[in-house]
Amino acid sequence: MSPVNAHPFPIVDSHAHLFTRDMPLNDRPRHSPTYDFRLEDYLAVLDKNGVQYGVIAAASPWSDYNDYIIESVRGNPRLRGTVIVRPSVERYILELMKIDGIVGVRLPFIGLSSLPDLTSFEYRKLFRRIADLNWHAHVHIEGERLPEVMPALLASGMKIVIDHLGRMKREDCPDSAGFRTMVSAAETGRVWIKASGPHRVRESVEILRLLAREVSDERLVWASDCPFVGEESLISYPETLDWLKEALPDPSTQRKVLSTNAMTLYGFDNGR
Repeated sequence: MSPVNAHPFPIVDSHAHLFTRDMPLNDRPRHSPTYDFRLEDYLAVLDKNGVQYGVIAAASPWSDYNDYIIESVRGNPRLRGTVIVRPSVERYILELMKIDGIVGVRLPFIGLSSLPDLTSFEYRKLFRRIADLNWHAHVHIEGERLPEVMPALLASGMKIVIDHLGRMKREDCPDSAGFRTMVSAAETGRVWIKASGPHRVRESVEILRLLAREVSDERLVWASDCPFVGEESLISYPETLDWLKEALPDPSTQRKVLSTNAMTLYGFDNGR
């Protein structure tokens, strides 16, 4: 089915999840969905909302079980994906994933009582491989903990994408160490921040507007976080688009955040 594009430019949804109930969950999942959200369901949502492209983000409940993501993006020019991998993964495996449409590695650090040593050989090796493949590290962590991980991530030379407004709290903006770390990182030109998750934080419109002023609209990409696992009743897909447009009403800014930035970051503009 061809997308019904009611927008003046192609829109990229930079973060959604696909899963089935029979996929193996890890031993301590953050969420345990009791329903399926399959590829065909997501494509129908994109078409209904006039969204051309989507990025399937690996999710922590399934750890490094990436099979369904890879199967879904393989050969589909509308989709890209990120995966969760063990730091010891061989480059050969990553290269095969790249052929299938994988463009990054997600680092699901949120909720961890202690963070891994990102300066260890295993992580430095993984980060070098991500950089060499021209992928990005997709980091999900509490905003106040960004200063703990950002030095090692930046030192690697990788591109970095920070999830869900950096998981910032309004009271931490703009002067907290976490917020200032995110702003400084974006100034390197290798870091993007996802304008997503308005249902996760209070005063998200104000936070997004502040980020747009502090880091520039060229460092932001929009994402839905569909199907809003664990919070399905709090927000709908159209509301995530309305939120972005309310926060950033300037048409040129909307085009960058909804389209141009992500088209380049995820490789939708390379003709694949």
